[in-house]
Amino acid sequence: MKARMLISAAVGIATLAFAGVASAAAPTNTSPPSIGGTAKAGSTLTAADGTWANGPTSFTYQWRRCASDGTGCGDITGATSKTYVLVSGDVGHAVRVVVTASNADGKASATSDPTDVVGSTNGPTNTVKPAVSGSAIVGDALQVSNGSWTPTPTSFTRQWQRCSSTGTDCLNISGATGQTYGVRSADSGHRLRALLTAHTSSGQTTVLSSNMSAVVSATTTTVTNTTTTTSTVTLPGHHPPTIVFLSLRRVGNHIIAGFRVCGQSPGLIKITERDQKAKALPYVRHFSVRVVGCGAFHKEWLLLSRFRSPGRFLVTLRAADSAGALSKLAARSIVLH
Repeated sequence: MKARMLISAAVGIATLAFAGVASAAAPTNTSPPSIGGTAKAGSTLTAADGTWANGPTSFTYQWRRCASDGTGCGDITGATSKTYVLVSGDVGHAVRVVVTASNADGKASATSDPTDVVGSTNGPTNTVKPAVSGSAIVGDALQVSNGSWTPTPTSFTRQWQRCSSTGTDCLNISGATGQTYGVRSADSGHRLRALLTAHTSSGQTTVLSSNMSAVVSATTTTVTNTTTTTSTVTLPGHHPPTIVFLSLRRVGNHIIAGFRVCGQSPGLIKITERDQKAKALPYVRHFSVRVVGCGAFHKEWLLLSRFRSPGRFLVTLRAADSAGALSKLAARSIVLH
């Protein structure tokens, strides 16, 4: 009888021990870390650990410097404390922190959302945020205002972002840095917003536009009028520039091209010119012309020695407006003797 009681007690102890082992586990993040503080050089940021299951006993930190949309992050050397003092190298970037929780059974990491874009210590102060306006329809254009600042900035730079239809997960659009943005087919089903950076002699400050666009739709919208009849209204779109050759000739060792450019809005049009010839490496040059409606222009350049042998010489031109809209390629060739 005594032996039977001892065996039962041993089984109970073993069961409790096994249960203790089975319930042990590495930490699991249930709410991500966050960052407190002002995104300005010289300011101190503080990491909040977030919430974790399975009883972490310690935390470690790694601060990371990212692009302005929070992507492309890299570890900041030596930035492994709960707090981090922003430096001049962070200006124009967003910052994130990776928090690692540990206990006797293991460890796990979680990353915070990015901060706002870091500004300079003495950057201008924004008093009225920039605003996005225009039609969120493929082919149309959006604009972002400058807002109001103290002191008055000497210049502005911009970065358009494409977001989900709910306004989250916003990412920079490559090359979309003009005050005007031509809405593209890739934007369909997304919302758009802009980052605007104001520059003074003392520094810079970046803010988000106060609003984002409506969800981008196709170019044609169906509407119903008050008499319940339905009609289709095609809204005016943002048209890319056009460029056509007027002439192309060789004078000595120079090429002279005549061409006509038309743009929807007054302003600078960027031209990409390419020289091409069989068995020769192409050469590309860039220049700009200013148009108000349409204009005729001439451009002269030196014919490089690798193109001077007899044969057909091809020149192509392509125009791009401030919204990034591209013209069709214009091409003309001449036979060199």
